[in-house]
Amino acid sequence: MSALIDLTMPIVDHFRWPVERRLVADHDQGSLFQVTWQGFAVHSFTHIDSPRHYFVDGKTTDDITLEHTVGSAAVLDLLTIEPNTAIDRSLLEESGAHVMPQDIVVFKTGWGDRRSVATPEFWLDAPYLDRSAAEWLLSRSPKAVAFDFPQDYCIRLLLSGDVRPIEEHVSHDVLLRNDVVLIEYLTNTRALTAERIEFCCLPLKLPASDGAPARVVAWLG
Repeated sequence: MSALIDLTMPIVDHFRWPVERRLVADHDQGSLFQVTWQGFAVHSFTHIDSPRHYFVDGKTTDDITLEHTVGSAAVLDLLTIEPNTAIDRSLLEESGAHVMPQDIVVFKTGWGDRRSVATPEFWLDAPYLDRSAAEWLLSRSPKAVAFDFPQDYCIRLLLSGDVRPIEEHVSHDVLLRNDVVLIEYLTNTRALTAERIEFCCLPLKLPASDGAPARVVAWLG
């Protein structure tokens, strides 16, 4: 196996994703050991969405097995995508001819190298899927799709409290509704230099949850 490529964001306090972190046992306070307590929303940083996130009768993390998030993956190279550009069906047809049924599809835009995730511009300037792209992905029968950018245009509107209807959350409405697991907020995707890779996303085992933080790594096949 070649060297592992870490695609996971570090979990640090963030303007959009607050992280509560404290020591509940501390060497400096005379404790025999140190224990860190940390709390944050499961849809922060690198994580998976299970269908329950958007759909009241949707599957939860109990229904998502490791087979859904580990396996062969097709990398879609979109490094040249411009900011605030819609990713449509024709663009995916050009970049995704190698996608096979039951692949994990991994987007490589390198967006985190162009806008810092610590700034609002990471969301406000991002490229995004249109509905035709989400429908093309569904037609290829992937078991999961992984993104390194905020994939629905309306996600940026959440920064100002503007919550749009489900139809505008196209990746969720088209893919998640049909039990395609969404893996969100990858980083370091420029290191994926092959069209096909081996991909491993290990969500925390949170029973009956709508999502879970995950450690995501890849290696070239």
